[in-house]
Amino acid sequence: MIKKGLRVKILSGKDKKKEGEVIEIDRKNYRAKVKEINMVKKHVKTTKEKKGGIFSKENFIHISNLKLIEEKAKKKVVKK
Repeated sequence: MIKKGLRVKILSGKDKKKEGEVIEIDRKNYRAKVKEINMVKKHVKTTKEKKGGIFSKENFIHISNLKLIEEKAKKKVVKK
């Protein structure tokens, strides 16, 4: 099962064969965001609080296009 914080490999699309860490999951739509993968340009309008412009950000990828590489390291509990 793919969870936040795990490393995955991209199986298809423009970022095929790249690896990254899952930063967000949308279970309802079966999608996940992977750090520095599937970057898109977002045009943001200027407001009183924020300056506008063109920003790059990650977009969601369907979970079927991801392959789990490694699980989180399980912490060993040593009892004396």
